[in-house]
Amino acid sequence: MNYKIIFTIPALLLLTACSASKDSKEAELVAVAPSVDLVDYVNPLMGTDSKFSLSNGNTYPAIATPWAMNFWTPMTAPIGDGWTYKYNDDQIRGIKQTHQPSPWLNDYGAFALMAVTGEMKFNQDERASWFSHKAEQASPDYYSVYLASYDVTAEVTPTERAAQFRFTFPDTDNAYIILDAFDKGSMVKIIPEERKIIGYARNNHGGVPDNFHNYFVAEFDKDFEINHTWTDEYQLNTDAFQSTGEHVGAVIGFKTKRGEKVTVKVASSFISPEQAQLNLDREIGQDSFSATRQKANQHWQQELSRIEIQDNDKDNLRTFYSALYRVLLFPRKFYEYNQAGEVVHYSPYNGEVLPGYMFTDNGFWDTFRAVFPFFTLMYPELDEQIMEGLANTYKESGWLPEWASPGHRGVMIGSNSAVNIADAYLKGITDIDIDTLYDAIIKNAQVEEGRPVSSVGREGVDYYNKLGYVPYDVGIHENAARTLEYAFADFNIYRLAERLGKTEDAAKYKQKALNYQHLFDKESGWMRGKNEDGSFQTPFNPLKWGDAFTEGNSLHYTWSVFHDIAGLKDLMGGDQAFVNKLDSVFSMPPTFDDSYYGFTIHEIREMQIVNMGNYAHGNQPIQHMSYLYNYAGQPWKTQYHVRNIMDKLYSATPDGYCGDEDNGQTSAWYVFSALGFYPVAPGSDEYVLGSPLFDKATLHLQNGERFTVKGNNNSKDNVYVNGAKLNGKTFDKTFLSHQQIQQGGEISFDMSSQPNTSWATSKEAVPYSMSSAD
Repeated sequence: MNYKIIFTIPALLLLTACSASKDSKEAELVAVAPSVDLVDYVNPLMGTDSKFSLSNGNTYPAIATPWAMNFWTPMTAPIGDGWTYKYNDDQIRGIKQTHQPSPWLNDYGAFALMAVTGEMKFNQDERASWFSHKAEQASPDYYSVYLASYDVTAEVTPTERAAQFRFTFPDTDNAYIILDAFDKGSMVKIIPEERKIIGYARNNHGGVPDNFHNYFVAEFDKDFEINHTWTDEYQLNTDAFQSTGEHVGAVIGFKTKRGEKVTVKVASSFISPEQAQLNLDREIGQDSFSATRQKANQHWQQELSRIEIQDNDKDNLRTFYSALYRVLLFPRKFYEYNQAGEVVHYSPYNGEVLPGYMFTDNGFWDTFRAVFPFFTLMYPELDEQIMEGLANTYKESGWLPEWASPGHRGVMIGSNSAVNIADAYLKGITDIDIDTLYDAIIKNAQVEEGRPVSSVGREGVDYYNKLGYVPYDVGIHENAARTLEYAFADFNIYRLAERLGKTEDAAKYKQKALNYQHLFDKESGWMRGKNEDGSFQTPFNPLKWGDAFTEGNSLHYTWSVFHDIAGLKDLMGGDQAFVNKLDSVFSMPPTFDDSYYGFTIHEIREMQIVNMGNYAHGNQPIQHMSYLYNYAGQPWKTQYHVRNIMDKLYSATPDGYCGDEDNGQTSAWYVFSALGFYPVAPGSDEYVLGSPLFDKATLHLQNGERFTVKGNNNSKDNVYVNGAKLNGKTFDKTFLSHQQIQQGGEISFDMSSQPNTSWATSKEAVPYSMSSAD
């Protein structure tokens, strides 16, 4: 029996039983059931079965509200381990406040709470408790775990800058709650008469000014009978109310009856202790634990309900909403509200407290591809605030961020802040400080000196501006990848300058957007590093990871000409030669050359094991590749590969990704692809069509309009588009414009198990390319 699940706002569950033919997917019987919580379909443990050598997501369960300043997560690993929660671990050391965007960037300003009974144990190794996933519950708005070693149940529920903990104790004279303020500089102070612990945590892995502190306050609903602190190397200070040092913490204790619940309200601030208290009072105040959880649930329900899904496959619904949850976590709101209710932020760039928005914990090398286009489509108001934050970053540091956590970090390559800014402005997000942002973009494209870290600005920009590429033999690693990404950024500058009426700049950067051509090697048919004298690098192995490329090889980066696939096709010899190249990536064995790294990095291993040839979906550079068949008159191959990737490489399980999730990017690929379209070229006005996963998906846009995608006769086998209609009229193009979606309406696809090799194959059906557009 098939069941059709329909979500509406407010969410209602309609169970549709097909009582007739098994082939029929139309409703025969409809019954309205009680309200359904979309949050129940989210699995925060998706991707947590990961480790250094193999990533199935490299995620942790983020118990948080969307884009929150603070997340909370159970920690199974020692302090400082980027893999803070590994699904296969069996002991928990505490539940920590975390700001970690990635295990590779690690955490900052973290601290943890833990409960123990019996012998007082506060050392992170000694206090660790056995636990089982069978006695664990994880949801975006709530986490619960049974600490088996102590017969304690620990729960947490979040707000943006605060949280409530609830510990359920056994009958004991020796119940303790531990606050671990972590290493690299911390302070704790117990105030028994106020049932309060205050302090700060200064741990970080870079990207902070000298005066960086995360100030916290924890308020308890039970009197303390024991008050201890500890200082460096876990030296206990009995009956001491305050400790300051490299690594300090606090222990408070009391007697409890079986089933007694002790609640802790916790908040923090990067501004001051007083602001931490203000955050706590404002966001929790007198609310009960259940009230806080209800508010967090409502927040998630509101955001998840913006995309309304109707389908009969619960697994796909779980995967979709779990992926959407990840898209809505980053970038982090790194701002607070002062006593007057004004938006202010501690600057992770100059250490001052300043007015205005600030966001952080984002790597644009990942997220320019689909996360930020998703914001421009579904969250233009949020994107406007993010743009203000980018302008503030430039004012406070002199540079745009490329990887911020919380300040500039020297990670990855590219000039992709320009892409995010241009795409937002070109798609109608214009109430921003575009003059400041444009100046910042141009500085990135022209100035080599004074860059605070390697990722900011453009490393090798003087070579790039002189030669049209970053040379292979001048000591700048990943040079070919940089060239390709700079050329795409230049395309976005050209488009933005054109919109702003800066005709001279537009002409200049339009020409620079063609710089990808310098690296195309006609002999091999792939992109290849080029020396300063104009000769290609030798020897050349297109299967070599790294070296001239970033976390990939030439087979992956050759397609990074997002803005001019027509020009790339011409270089390769036309449509069929282009398709043959695409086919070869999927069909060849997963062979590789890892000599640049000296070992097989996890990204390589993740490509190797999924049996998709040299297609490496687990890393970002190639994720748009399956959509490129549309540009060469064979859209049915896009439809096949996109659906195959969704079905094979994603699930709402601990091993549910095929590589790093990376700030929502790998999730955003799934969200877009499940809806049936993808933003191949941010900075253009188009989304390229694929194979819609669901019977029906409705986008509730912020302008009040609705855009619906229907997949008629959809199924696991019916992955091909036989035909389509847009607002009731025959539609035979392989792209939708941003304006078409924002105006609202409906696109309806007729799905089939057999490819229609004549649908949308004309020249007019092909998506945007800079060369063909001209």
